[in-house]
Amino acid sequence: MKKTYLLLAGIIMLASCTKTFQEPQANDEEIATAAGGNSNHESTTFGETGMIDLGATGAAEISAFDPLTKKLFVVNNTAGNNRIDVVDLSNPSAPVLITNIPVAPYGGLVNSVYVKNGKLAAAIEAIIKTDPGKVAVFNTGTYDEIAVRTVGALPDMITFSPDGNYIFSANEGEPNDAYTIDPLGTVSIIDVQDNYSVTTLDFSGFASEAAQLKAKGLRVFGPNASFAQDMEPEYIAVSANSNTAWVTLQENNGIARIDIRTKSIRSIFPLGFKNFNLEMNAIDPSDQDGAVGLFRQWPVKGIYCPDAIAVHPNNGIPYVYSANEGDAREWAGFVENIRLGNASYILDPTAFPNAATLKMNSNLGRLNVTRTLGDTDGDGDYDEIYAQGGRSFSIWNGNTGELIFDSKNDLDKKAFANNKYPDSRSDDKSIEPEGMAIGRVGNRNLLFVGMERADAVAVYNITDPDSPVFLQWLNCGVGPEGVAFVAAGDSPNGKGLLIVSSEVDGIVKIFTTQ
Repeated sequence: MKKTYLLLAGIIMLASCTKTFQEPQANDEEIATAAGGNSNHESTTFGETGMIDLGATGAAEISAFDPLTKKLFVVNNTAGNNRIDVVDLSNPSAPVLITNIPVAPYGGLVNSVYVKNGKLAAAIEAIIKTDPGKVAVFNTGTYDEIAVRTVGALPDMITFSPDGNYIFSANEGEPNDAYTIDPLGTVSIIDVQDNYSVTTLDFSGFASEAAQLKAKGLRVFGPNASFAQDMEPEYIAVSANSNTAWVTLQENNGIARIDIRTKSIRSIFPLGFKNFNLEMNAIDPSDQDGAVGLFRQWPVKGIYCPDAIAVHPNNGIPYVYSANEGDAREWAGFVENIRLGNASYILDPTAFPNAATLKMNSNLGRLNVTRTLGDTDGDGDYDEIYAQGGRSFSIWNGNTGELIFDSKNDLDKKAFANNKYPDSRSDDKSIEPEGMAIGRVGNRNLLFVGMERADAVAVYNITDPDSPVFLQWLNCGVGPEGVAFVAAGDSPNGKGLLIVSSEVDGIVKIFTTQ
């Protein structure tokens, strides 16, 4: 789906053909210097310093800051519009809309933007979204077109490599509404130094491994879709040495690893499932239980289905952070989800002797669950229950796909403590962690997690990434999609900035270190 944006820093290990080897690793000070530098004494507390309202729904989905011109470029897909708004951010306390870049000449909606070295890259879907899309590159000072290249269907997220030599687009390849056309999900690598030449990668090489990958939690379930058609790339993070990229396959519940030097997909990591029947993972699954934030244990497995990711190293291992939003396929030709209380969703009487109780609306009856998992013996009833989303952020080993850390139900509980828990969404993915960024402030590494339904960003100290520590709750606009961090060395006011763009109300908020 058309989602979010991040700025990232990280150093990683690179995969060879059969095994991994460790590359030289930069330390945090070197990473901070490369990102613009920070004072070791800079505060890690953020406060709102400015905001700008760019219009109605769709006006501020994703944004990208250019440190050379001090401009913020913001996706604007409001009704009747198809453009990139340009905002003067030289004074973060008083952002000013100065112009816009029309995108209609290049196709349909613009889904994502990213800036590097005075170049603005935009991911633009075709007017017919199942057709190949475009990546357009503009000069951030003059707005002149630099290059336009054809990529895969529905380019949904775009980013540069940290060295500026490559542009990546995650081409989701969603089906048409009738699910009669399903283009390949692909990743395009654009070589800036080679006249913006394009290499587009698909996942057909993994089709022979489909059974093993599915057994580990990868989802391949689109009607009449081949393996390569079913993969839907969502979001990309690139290592600081520009050698490796990781791509979320959101609907498929996986992360793929790409070797940039060979321009090849090397691995797919199935993410498995989260056990909501553990106390630490307790959830509120009902919007009709007469209470807000009634977190209890339930015999349900969560499908992580991450949206945004970021990468940062720890002791030579690339740690891949994911915002576990969840996402169901809901098209006229195929609807994946159903409410557990629906009479056609039959629970196995042996596995669930208390099925009638579970199906009560005050318990699990309202919970949206998938029809595509859980009938383990193929007899037509469900032996296990699977629901979309992890209601959390996670950290994965970027070399192996192993789960290192999950925030359990901490985001839900923090939302409740701040009177921002979206009880009306309890039955459907709760707070929906979606946007994500990592930044270095002073001598600490911070993680920013945007929650689409809580209208907020949670800030965590990940200096010790094995034990993230919650720092702060920041309220933002409605439906935050883009979460971007600007280091102090790149910032107009010499302080770290957090820029949060929200697509429902069109508001961009700027937070700065205090």
